[in-house]
Amino acid sequence: MLTLTALPVDILILVLEPLGLHELTALSLTCHAFYSIVEEYGWSSYLRAHHRPSYSLSKARSLWSPRIRARYDVMTDSAWTRSEFIARPLSRTWAGKLQPVLAISPSRMIVGAGSNLYSYSFGVPKAWSSPPVAFEGAVSLMENPDRARNITAISFIEDGGLDATLDVAFQDGAIERVRITTTRSQTDGPSSLSCSRSNITPMPNGDFVESITSESNIVLALSSNGYARLSSNRTGPSNTTPYSLIDLKSRSWVSHLCLQASTPYAVFGTASTTPLNVHAITDGGQLSSQPLAILHTRRGADLPIDKLPSSAVYGLARGPMNSPWGSSPQILVSGWFDGQVRCYDLRSSSRTSRDSGPCEPSTPTGGSAPLLRPVLSLADRWSYEPIYSVSCGGGSASHIAAGTARHSVVSFWDVRSPATGWSVHAPGNDPSPVYSVVLESSRFFGVTQSRPFVYDFGPGVSLDTYPPIPQVRGIDNLKQKKGSNRATYHVLRYEHNSSGLCNEH
Repeated sequence: MLTLTALPVDILILVLEPLGLHELTALSLTCHAFYSIVEEYGWSSYLRAHHRPSYSLSKARSLWSPRIRARYDVMTDSAWTRSEFIARPLSRTWAGKLQPVLAISPSRMIVGAGSNLYSYSFGVPKAWSSPPVAFEGAVSLMENPDRARNITAISFIEDGGLDATLDVAFQDGAIERVRITTTRSQTDGPSSLSCSRSNITPMPNGDFVESITSESNIVLALSSNGYARLSSNRTGPSNTTPYSLIDLKSRSWVSHLCLQASTPYAVFGTASTTPLNVHAITDGGQLSSQPLAILHTRRGADLPIDKLPSSAVYGLARGPMNSPWGSSPQILVSGWFDGQVRCYDLRSSSRTSRDSGPCEPSTPTGGSAPLLRPVLSLADRWSYEPIYSVSCGGGSASHIAAGTARHSVVSFWDVRSPATGWSVHAPGNDPSPVYSVVLESSRFFGVTQSRPFVYDFGPGVSLDTYPPIPQVRGIDNLKQKKGSNRATYHVLRYEHNSSGLCNEH
């Protein structure tokens, strides 16, 4: 009699593809043959269908077996479902009130605060535990000690996988390409950080850069007064590097670059009556001067262009990988001045305004730029503060995180169940905006005016996972938990559909 194990392996692999976690687990327990097949093929197939992008875990995941990776993801997803996490500050407070920014790569996270770059490296655990994050050191980019030179934007630049090159913009209008070098100690002591620097052509009129984003070898810079520049870093940061420049003619805050869509595009968040505009990128690498689409509120999409109310967009990110609209790069998430997080599907022509009025701007092809409504709007019912930063990922790759403008509050939503959102204050409850955020599968990184912090939803977090914080009573408003959960600090959280009263986590 023909048994299932007698089938060719190629056929069995096809049988394994649609199986879920519980089916694969049960099948692997039936016999040695199926255990081997599931170990070799089943878990890899499961991971391909349940992608969990994460920079800080990439080194460790490359060494874990597919089964260990699947186990880690399942435990992480369960923690997200229960809203259980470890809250850790990553440093003591800085001097003064800063407006820091984050940049992340598979090797390290860089925090730009004041005129300093702080580097945190991502390691590999020695055993089954959470991959460690270590403080590498700091470098100062200040040229004159008597004059402040605050960093306004940073972004990692493609450098062949070294993850050591960044473009750094300053409030005085300067832009530099910085290459970080780490020198390891010979005696297990702390490493030291140094850097080499070169100047990049500044933006017109000496405007300072509010936002830098990069993908592959393309860099998009946006200045405060609305100049957007698209350039290639293949030829180096010299004055002869070719670029495309357009003028948005608006106070500008944030940009997003997408080269993976069928039509590559750049999105700009500004303060104006049309605060969120999509511009196409031509085959020749030029930015279109006219918007391809204008993204607005539900109410605004039904108004003539000359009747639109003013607003502002401060945060932009690609949509969650696991969302009702799929994992398309044409899904955008935006943070608005009115405290709303709005999601847009650029493929959704059915959500285009039918009548945008006689003053509607034209597209590069001569048509009209459509006004698109959001496909989903999210808000914390207990907060009307502007949204300064957004990022997507989290459990099941279906979450959106938003940093708000006051009280160090971060809000989370699962787009599969958007009515069940919740918010949490940063460790120490800083009276500050959350200026920059990065959401991964199991980790959320954020930064306030005082320090960076992390929420870790993954298993195996210990006191050694993150840099130690000196135990000083009464400093920073930090309160460490006691007992078996000493790796975490007390934070206050609340549900959006509750009374709004905070509970200690």
